[in-house]
Amino acid sequence: MARHRRGGDLVHLLLTLLLAAALLLAPAAAEPEPAEVAPTAPAQDASDEVSDAAAQHQQQHILPRPLVIELPSAAAAAAASELGGGGESPVSGDEFPPEVRCASWRLAAEANNLAPWGAVPAECAAHVRGYVTGAAYRSDLELVATESAAYARAAPLGGDGRDAWVFDVDETLLSNLPYYADHGFGAELFDHRKFDEWVERGEAPAITSSLKLYKEVRDLGIKIFLLTGRTEGHRGVTVDNLNNQGFHDWDKLILRAAADRKKTATTYKSEKRKEMEAEGYRILGNSGDQWSDLLGSSMSARSFKLPNPMYYIP
Repeated sequence: MARHRRGGDLVHLLLTLLLAAALLLAPAAAEPEPAEVAPTAPAQDASDEVSDAAAQHQQQHILPRPLVIELPSAAAAAAASELGGGGESPVSGDEFPPEVRCASWRLAAEANNLAPWGAVPAECAAHVRGYVTGAAYRSDLELVATESAAYARAAPLGGDGRDAWVFDVDETLLSNLPYYADHGFGAELFDHRKFDEWVERGEAPAITSSLKLYKEVRDLGIKIFLLTGRTEGHRGVTVDNLNNQGFHDWDKLILRAAADRKKTATTYKSEKRKEMEAEGYRILGNSGDQWSDLLGSSMSARSFKLPNPMYYIP
């Protein structure tokens, strides 16, 4: 019995010690961890003295910087557009300087992409003047003549005297720049009466590159037909003007008769080319400054468009 009692006392002592240890540890385990909260700005009258320990404690509980999506400003969007962004936005003509817009207008006129027009736009008058009085116009004329001559030399001839080349006259063989210099280089609406007065003076100078081409085509044995929108009433002065500028020995000069007065240039010149073909001629080449000189029916095997942004003839 004594041994059993001593064993029970020992067990009771161990249980008491375990219970005491559990009671000592319980408060530490039950204490919750402090929640992380965003620091608030100190009140205006708060003390500026903060201990190093308090500062470290505050730093540990600062929330990370939230995700901020910054939308581009209007200036940034405009800059991106200039670099190629915003391709879906419409582009107005005002975004380009006048010189660029006028160069585009001139290209569209030469490519026959414009609707019928009566005068050069006012803002493009200076651009057109600079072009037709400068080196670019002469260079363009020279290139057309060079390509035309290369084609003429390579073209297979029939050897029967029936190969033909058609030349327009105004702005193709003869230049009316002196007249247009006094009339806005195309910025003024065309005045038939004033232009007829200029024609009657017979002072139009030759286009140098066209004169060279004319002589080369003639020397190749190709028949030359001059097909102009001038009327029969100007035949005498036109012949003299051409001869005085070095154009000789053409095979036929065709001018508008009274029956052709109301026809468009395209219709009138198409009919005259058809008559040439009816006479057995093969039209190898055609040179003109207007699309109406070149398009229509009975077209040549190869056509050459000379530049002219000063006027449009349908």
